[in-house]
Amino acid sequence: MTDDDAGRAGSAAPGGRGALVLAGTPIGNTEDASPRLRGLIETADVIAAEDTRRLHGLAGRLGVSVGARVVSYHEHNESARADELLDVVEGGGTVAIMTDAGMPSVSDPGYRIVTRAVERGLPVTAAPGPSAVLTALALSGLPTDRFCFEGFPPRKPGERARALGALAREPRTMVFFEAPHRIADTLAAMAEAFGPGRGAAVCRELTKTYEEVLRGGLGELAARAAEAQLRGEICVVVAGAPAREAASEADLVAEVLSRADAGERLKDAVAAVAEAAGVPKRDLYGAALAARKG
Repeated sequence: MTDDDAGRAGSAAPGGRGALVLAGTPIGNTEDASPRLRGLIETADVIAAEDTRRLHGLAGRLGVSVGARVVSYHEHNESARADELLDVVEGGGTVAIMTDAGMPSVSDPGYRIVTRAVERGLPVTAAPGPSAVLTALALSGLPTDRFCFEGFPPRKPGERARALGALAREPRTMVFFEAPHRIADTLAAMAEAFGPGRGAAVCRELTKTYEEVLRGGLGELAARAAEAQLRGEICVVVAGAPAREAASEADLVAEVLSRADAGERLKDAVAAVAEAAGVPKRDLYGAALAARKG
């Protein structure tokens, strides 16, 4: 970023501070673009875009002119570029962060520059927009009062099994992202970890022409995904674990050993199971060791 760029960006508020703006972009349907997004594209001093070509394509579809200087800002350069962008903000300019779709920092670049802006005491705000996470959650038909976002499951089967196993007793509705070429295997792994009857929804191509929401048990959804290749961008929403009665020590030990057999460290498995069940870790660890030796 040159001195001229910084000077132009700072001209909006000489001697003052500008703002870093996280701008939500459409996740499919261009008509979901907010008036604030349109205004930012035309008036921001700098737009840091995950894909500069997509930004210009979006502007063209919206019928607005890009008035900002556009720079690339993606997972490979976000840490290195953060301070030079924030220098523009400190000089009084407006820097808009825009990813390919949805809200920056949600499984997309943005988190690191926000953290750095907070460290530097610079203003951060948002121009909210569409969110695949919230859209999938709302369409799933599953409880929305408490939920958690888990991003993409690990790609390797063993790591994925361990990650899902750790979520087996999660009581909140869970939202995941997944790639189409891995969705069948992931649904099968979820059915194994959570049980084939656990309610879920597979939401694909949200807000687009071929939007589709498949609802049912994980076992059923895994079978459907194996039979028909699902395409497009996919969110998976899974119901949280149902409340259960206090488990016996034998049941808890069996759960610990099952997780350990799947590759989790025995101490980690004991800690997770003990916390979920509300029992002392020391007692459960001793019982698990005794069961293993026996």
